[in-house]
Amino acid sequence: RDLEIAVVDGFRRFGNGACLPAGPLREPPSRLRQVDFVIGNGAARAGEYLMALSGDTAVNLRDPLVSAALSNFRQGPVRAVAGIGDPWRFFNHLRHARLRLVEHPFPDHHPFRAEDLRFSEDLPVLMTEKDAIKCRGFARDNVWYVPVSAQLDPEFEDRWLKRLVALALAKGVHRQADSPSRRPPPEPPPLRGEFDGQETAGNSGVPGQQGPADLRQGATGITVQGKPAGLSDPRRNPGDAGSRSPTVER
Repeated sequence: RDLEIAVVDGFRRFGNGACLPAGPLREPPSRLRQVDFVIGNGAARAGEYLMALSGDTAVNLRDPLVSAALSNFRQGPVRAVAGIGDPWRFFNHLRHARLRLVEHPFPDHHPFRAEDLRFSEDLPVLMTEKDAIKCRGFARDNVWYVPVSAQLDPEFEDRWLKRLVALALAKGVHRQADSPSRRPPPEPPPLRGEFDGQETAGNSGVPGQQGPADLRQGATGITVQGKPAGLSDPRRNPGDAGSRSPTVER
């Protein structure tokens, strides 16, 4: 590996310090001494860089063109649904927006079914973007997901980019403008539908978003490859969210 970045839960840290199955870790804490950077998710200690998650908008799962500020959900209680490793982090994010919650934690990677979202009271349901992917086929119009983005320490971004450039130069990778004679011909436009056996954003109804970069080393050096990030989308021209939904932004 050319560059290693470890992300540590800033609040739960390392649990009992033991590896699976005796504890929550996949590698011992001593492994951090071998990585290039350590990121603290939510809180950072000495020698770590802070990463904070931000997101103050909810997107309707039935109609992703409809969005609403989290502040619009303050008029009454909302059901908070999370099937992630630390559901309370999501719940605390909503509490920080001053929402009154009815919490529904599920196990990590929970395979959501329609009955999981059937509640006696018809309250708005807020869930994570990760869980929303599993629920889009049966969600009602009162189900929303909250996309979040990571805000990284500017000092980390500066040091990371400098390290990346140094690695590229050490491998003899230099940026050169393509000459007209050597420039490859343009590729034909992609076909509509499935590509390489995978559903594309164009036919799935799920708007795409450029995700975090994945560092990989190819035959000629280091390449940076983007990953799709899921349900996040540019929200424009939203329609009516329904009589039970909060005021939406248009």
